[in-house]
Amino acid sequence: MSSLIGPSAAEAEQEAVEEGLPGQKKKEKRAKIATGEGRTAFYLIFPSMLLLALVVGYPIFYAVYHSMQSDTTNVLLPNGQFATTTHFVGLEHYRDWLTQRCHQGNTSTSCPTGNIGSQFWIAIKNTLFYTVVTVTLETTIGMIFALMMNKAFRGRGWVRAAILVPWAIPTAVTAKLWVVIFDQNGIFNKVFHTNYAWTVETWPGRFAIIIADVWKTTPFMALLILAGLQIIPAELYESAKMDGATAWQRFVKITLPLAKPAIAVALIFRSMDVLRMYDLPAILTPSAPGTDTISVLVVKALRQNVNAAAALSTITFIFIFLCAFILVRVLGANVVGSQARGVK
Repeated sequence: MSSLIGPSAAEAEQEAVEEGLPGQKKKEKRAKIATGEGRTAFYLIFPSMLLLALVVGYPIFYAVYHSMQSDTTNVLLPNGQFATTTHFVGLEHYRDWLTQRCHQGNTSTSCPTGNIGSQFWIAIKNTLFYTVVTVTLETTIGMIFALMMNKAFRGRGWVRAAILVPWAIPTAVTAKLWVVIFDQNGIFNKVFHTNYAWTVETWPGRFAIIIADVWKTTPFMALLILAGLQIIPAELYESAKMDGATAWQRFVKITLPLAKPAIAVALIFRSMDVLRMYDLPAILTPSAPGTDTISVLVVKALRQNVNAAAALSTITFIFIFLCAFILVRVLGANVVGSQARGVK
C-alpha cells in the first residue's frame, strides 16, 4: 500500500541522507564506471554515440558555419572563368532575422532574404499558437476517444480501427483533402452556412490548419493515452465504486494520476511534432498571408539565400530545443520522480 501512497518515513529519511551526500554518490558512480562492467558498457555504447555525433553533430556544425558566411558572389578570374566566393559576416544574418532589418519591400543586397525577413516573428507566433491550440484540443478529444476505446463493448475493434483511420492517412493527402473541403464553394461552407475563403485569408487559414491537424492527429494522442489507461488495474475502479465514488471522482482520483506518464509522453511528442510542422500549412494554405510556421519560412528562405536560411534553421533548432527542454522539465521530471518513488 505504501508503494501507491508514497515512500514511508524510513524511506524518506534514507533518501534525505543520500541526497545530503553528493560527494559520496559521485565516488560510488566513478567506482562503478572504473570496474570491468562499466568499461564494457562504455565500449558497447561508444559506437552508437560516435555515429550519433556524426549524424547529428556534423549537420549542425555545417549549418552554423554557413550561417556566418555572406551571400555567394561570382568573381571573374584572370583566365576568364567565374568563381563563387563568400566571406565571414559573423552574426549578421541572425541580426537580420531577429531584428527584422529586412523589412517588407526591402530587397537590397544587405537583405538577401527580401520581404520574408519581416515574417520571422509572425511565424514564431503562429508556431506557438498552433502548438498550444492543437495540442490542447487533441489531448482533450484524445482522452475522450481513449476512454471510449478502453471500455469493453461489442464491436470495440471496429471502433478503434475507425478512430485510427485519419492518423494512417499521409499528411500531404490529408492537406489536399481539406483543400477541397475548405474551398469557398466546398462542403465546410455549405454545412455551416459560411462564406470564408479558408485557404487564402489569414485567420480562416490559421483555423483551417488547426481543424485539419486536430482531425488527423487526435487518433495518435488517443492511442498513446489508451496505452496508459490499459495498465490501470480494474480492481481500483471496483474498490472506488464500492466506496461510493462517482464517475467523475474515479476519473480525477484514479484515471488522471495513473495515466499521467502516458499523457506527459503524448504531450511532449505532439508538441515537438507541431513545433516543426511544415507540410500541412505549406500545402493547405500556401496563398494565405500570415499563416506560415517557422519551418515553412526556412524553406522559403532556402530558395533565396542558403546562408541566411542556415541562420534561420539554426535559430529554429535552438527555439525547438528550448521548448523541448521546458516541456521535459515541466512534464517529464515530475513523472519520472513519482514513478521512481512508487516502485520502491
